[in-house]
Amino acid sequence: MTAFLAERSVAIHAVLQASKVCQSVFRQLVTAEKITKKDKSPVTIADFSAQAVVNTVLQESFPDDLIVGEEDSEDLRSDSATTLRQKVLELTNSVLDSPLDEEKLLQTIDRGNHPGGVKGRMWTVDPIDGTKGFLRGQQFAICLALIINGRVELGVMGCPNFPIDFKNPEGEKGCLFVAVNNQGAFQRSLSSPDESPINFADISSVSDAIFCEPVEVEHSSHENAAQIASLLGITKPPLRMDSQCKYCGISRGDANVYLRLPTRVDYEENIWDHASGAILVQEAGGILSDIHGKSLDFSLGRN
Repeated sequence: MTAFLAERSVAIHAVLQASKVCQSVFRQLVTAEKITKKDKSPVTIADFSAQAVVNTVLQESFPDDLIVGEEDSEDLRSDSATTLRQKVLELTNSVLDSPLDEEKLLQTIDRGNHPGGVKGRMWTVDPIDGTKGFLRGQQFAICLALIINGRVELGVMGCPNFPIDFKNPEGEKGCLFVAVNNQGAFQRSLSSPDESPINFADISSVSDAIFCEPVEVEHSSHENAAQIASLLGITKPPLRMDSQCKYCGISRGDANVYLRLPTRVDYEENIWDHASGAILVQEAGGILSDIHGKSLDFSLGRN
């Protein structure tokens, strides 16, 4: 397990620090009032802060690597964004060894503006996948993957609200999932470096499977998924959760099938929404494909 050893260690550190930032935002800024009013400012702050943290850690260890990130700094640069910018800076610096100033913060976020493509070495980061889950205090994930010449080589996902043991949902929460090409998939807690291998669950029949699907109906058609489940003879209720935590759940055997069926014909997926999940599924013994049975292509750009 020597290939990508340094990258694995750095990616784990980056995601752990970004997870701390997101947890701080939730504790400090998410209230019942904000959730009722559907105020997304806390998740905006967490998005910018987490991406700044991840990009800073990557730049320190791999200064020549490119980054495909979800966020850019445009909304932070205006005079009206002073309070938002200062809060993002405060939270970002709370987990960094060397603090950033405002201009360095903006430049660091914008390191994620690489267009992607078929050649080269690049990271892709989703600073908060599952914004509504984050605001509800449920499932969200910080997702980071290394892509080289269009192939995902490494993935790390931090899931601060994910139960360590699915069978004990009220027990300890906070998981980190790690996978490297041809090295297997692993789970650990956010508080301990001890890792355990994970694998897809063995089932004797398709009819014994449990579907995993998004909570939000605009992300995937529950009706179509139910029709497919019926055709396959699957009768168990689906496991619904937000974010790429679904990939984590099926990879460790909490469920068996994850269907994402877009509700719009013009919908395009982003590479950061699936890259880390794809390598985790692969290394846990699963198969990931599009609706036509083809492998997902991460060499086409940002989408």
